[in-house]
Formats: sequence, C-alpha cells, structure tokens
Amino acid sequence: MSSWWRDAVIYQVYIRSFADGNGDGVGDVAGLRSRLPYLAALGVDALWLNPWYASPQVDAGYDVSDYRRLDPLFGTLEDAKGLIADAHEHGLRVILDIVPNHTSDQHAWFQEALAASQGSDARARYHFRPGRGVDGAEPPTDWPSIFGGPAWTRTVDADGKPGDWYLHLFAPEQPDLNWTNPEVRREFEDILRFWLDLGVDGFRIDVAHGLMKDPDFPDLASREAGGMLDVTLADHPYFDRDETLAVYEDWRRIADSYEGERVFVAEAWVADASRVARYLTPARLHTAFNFGLLSCPWEAAALRSEIDATLGVLAAVGAPATWVLSNHDVIRHATRYGRARTSLADARRLYGTPVDHALGGRRARAAAQLINALPGGTYVYQGEELGLPEVEDLPPSVWQDPNRRYTDHDGPVRDGCRVPLPWSGATPPFGFSPEGTTADPWLPQPSEWKDHTAAAEEQNPRSTLSHYRELLRTRREWRARGLGDGAPLEWIAAPAGVLAFRRGEVVCYANLSQAPVALPAGYRVLIASDVVEGAVLAVDTTAWLVAE
Repeated sequence: MSSWWRDAVIYQVYIRSFADGNGDGVGDVAGLRSRLPYLAALGVDALWLNPWYASPQVDAGYDVSDYRRLDPLFGTLEDAKGLIADAHEHGLRVILDIVPNHTSDQHAWFQEALAASQGSDARARYHFRPGRGVDGAEPPTDWPSIFGGPAWTRTVDADGKPGDWYLHLFAPEQPDLNWTNPEVRREFEDILRFWLDLGVDGFRIDVAHGLMKDPDFPDLASREAGGMLDVTLADHPYFDRDETLAVYEDWRRIADSYEGERVFVAEAWVADASRVARYLTPARLHTAFNFGLLSCPWEAAALRSEIDATLGVLAAVGAPATWVLSNHDVIRHATRYGRARTSLADARRLYGTPVDHALGGRRARAAAQLINALPGGTYVYQGEELGLPEVEDLPPSVWQDPNRRYTDHDGPVRDGCRVPLPWSGATPPFGFSPEGTTADPWLPQPSEWKDHTAAAEEQNPRSTLSHYRELLRTRREWRARGLGDGAPLEWIAAPAGVLAFRRGEVVCYANLSQAPVALPAGYRVLIASDVVEGAVLAVDTTAWLVAE
C-alpha cells in the first residue's frame, strides 16, 4: 500500500486569516477547530498550518521567539493539542510550519547574543561579522535582503559604540542562525521531537534551501539579485548549498523513528527540478513543492515541459511530485490567469492592472483539475476552493508585509493573498468573526466577496466550491483505480493547445487552446471543470474521461 503522503491533498491554513474564534478580528486555533467539518467535507487529507508559535509578528509569525509555545494571538499549547486531536478525529493529518533559517530578534538566544561580547558562544549561534571600510562602517558583504536593503544590520556595543554586523536574509528582526553550530542543530532536533511527541504528522520547512552559508562570505558582485524566486547562480553563497542536505538526513532519521509516517515538505526555491531532487533522496526529505509549475504561464507547451521535467527527475530518486498553484507568498492564480500574460513573473510585473475575473476563475478551476490528475500530491491554498482573487487594491495604511518596508523593493505586497476568508453573509466580515463581535478583520475584505462566501457557494452547484468538492471526492474514489501514486502518466495525441494524458482508466483532457475541442470518441465525461457541450470541451476547461 502506498504511503499516504505520496498522493495526498493537503490544505494550507494561513491561520490568522482562516477563521476568528474569539472575536478580535484575527484567525486563531478556536476558529480553525470550529471549521474542521468544512475541511473534512471538502475532501482533503491533511492540513498545513502556517506558523502559530510565539512571535512579535513582524513577518506574520515567520519571526519566531519561542518554538515550543503558541502565540497568544492564536491560543495556547492546550488549544494546539486539542486541534491536533480534533483534526485526527476528522481524518485529517496536521503538518506544522518549521522556521529553521532564522529566529526573531526577540528570541532568547539573540537577546543573549546582543548582550554578549564579540566572539562569544552566544554570538556563534548566529552570523556576526566585523564590517568593512573605515571603522567597520560598511556591511561585511554586498548581500541583499530578500525584503529589500542590505542583509546586514550593525549592532551597538555596551559602551555605545558601533559593533559587529549580523546577517538577516529577510527582515532585520529575523537574524539568520549559524547551522554549522552543533548547538543550533541539536536545538531544532529537540523542537521537532517536541511537536512529534504531541502528535503532529510532519513539517513544512520554511526556506529549506537557505540554512548553510559559504564560510568565506564572498560578495555576489552583481552576479544575481539574491531573490527567492530567481536562484540560478552556481555555487550560491547562501542558497541551495550542498552542506544543507546533511541536516535533513538527521531530520529524516528522527521522523522515521516515529510511528504513522511523519513527513517533511520542503519550500525550496532552486534553479530547476534536478536541484529539487537532491533534497528528496530516500535518506532525506519526503516531498518538495513544485514551484516550476506554479511559475508557468497558462500555456500547454510550458506546462507539459515542466510536468515532464519534474516527473522525470523525481522518478530517479523515487520521490513523488507535489503540485501547487498558489500559497501565502504569491499572487493567487485566479488573478494570474485572468490577464493576457499569465506567468508568476508577469503577475508580479502586472500587479494592480485590470483582470478578467471570469476568465481567471475558469482557468483556475481547470488548473486545479489538471494538477489533481497528475501523479503525486497536491496542495490547496485556503480560498482557492472559493475561487478567491488576489486583493490588489489594499490601501498602504493596512499593509503588514515587510516586503514593502524598503524603497528599493517595489514588488507586490503579499497581504493581497492573505485577506481573511468569507464564510457567510452579505457584508464584511462575512462570518469570519463570531456573530455579535465588533472587531474588524485584520485586513479588509472586498464587498464583492459576498458571492464568494462558503455559504453562498454551497448553494450553487456550479460554484468553485462545488467543483472542488466533487473533484476531490472523485479523486479519492478513483485513487485506487487510476489516479493513485502508482499509475504512470502516458501522453496521448491531442489538438494543439490541449494537454491530454492517460493514467490507469482515467484520461485527462485540458483545453488551453483558443477554441473548443472535440473529446476523443469512445469516452464519457467523469467530471469537468466547466462546460462540456455534447462531446465538445470549452476553452480553458479540463475534463476527466473514462471509456464508455
């Protein structure tokens, strides 16, 4: 029998925006527990929770001050234990986010480091280095922060004079840990065991490709901008270094020592699928997100090329693909696909320009059905099942994304994909908070979302929610008969602009062309993402077929 994680459908819960249980306008564990029946009915197999640990919330919880305690914003450790137990009762596994590249600057370790002297053991847990130039006034390297500005911040010594600099690939409040330090490695192994002992089923590893840094700290010297999405430099000084892989071999041994197939999924933005495969050998991690497909335009040739490359490379190491279309860091695909140019790079460049929401929604449903027919597992980012678009007109006064803190970083604000979910009603907060409470959601919801609430879509058999429920029900039903992990993909002949393949008894037909196409003779439609007229599949529509 195949391992559960090889073809699981996993739902990403961005907890602060999922459901508010105590009425303060922020999602929490109580809200999530109240909506577990909804998630079970959706048909997913597991939940991935974005960080719920104690945090100053500079970067929405990815700046952790205590890895063994929940942030009071979300609940208590007892609430966490209750959520894990409740989820298991609903047949849902629980995967936590782990953030090993950096801590919060409020973490006890970093506070100790700031108070310690140069060269101390406390500072050896992080990357402290003297500056360059006169009086060390210049950063140690030219490395940029992902969020803009330099990746180094200078400290102030006890005597009030400027001191060493510390490394932070993200915000200054997120100092990078030194993973060559055995104390750091032991601490995170203990953190993993802490949560595994409480019953969690695995971890999503944040910035999995970023732990180790070149010990010589060489300058980039304009070889690459240093962003998360464009890691193509060979022998990169701080991303995708070979030394990182040994860490995950230790982690895999820990996971394998527990019953119930505990798993890891890597967030690894690397150059190509061959680099991803290095993380997924049998002695390392189980799965990694396929960001190549997420980044693709809505074009048949580009998607097929990425599918072939991914499946070919991962087969060589015995790992399954993990398909994903959106997450909390990228522009929702219902919006990306609603413009004339549809790649992730185009979406970033075209942020805020007009969108054809009907077109984007139709393509988003077709894409969801397409990836659920592919070998491997899939992820659903919360709100995808409602067809939610990106909110690109949030006023700057409500932005919380540290991406936009610096004047040299003019990319999209990530808050647009993090707006709280609409559950019911005709006006905000759309049931996000308990009835009778008065706190506004932490980000404002568009009034147009009244047609996208879960309650409204449950009543509409042609809604995106209805399609997802039928899609995942059908996927589960056919998993053992044609869509299971063991069924290989066989491409079949199809008109230009159409992706067509067979897996077991199921044929998938995805029409990305600019004209309706006739379905192959001798088949009936099992489920379709949109209109099928007789034996003709509409544009931007996907259908699963079985023999008559």
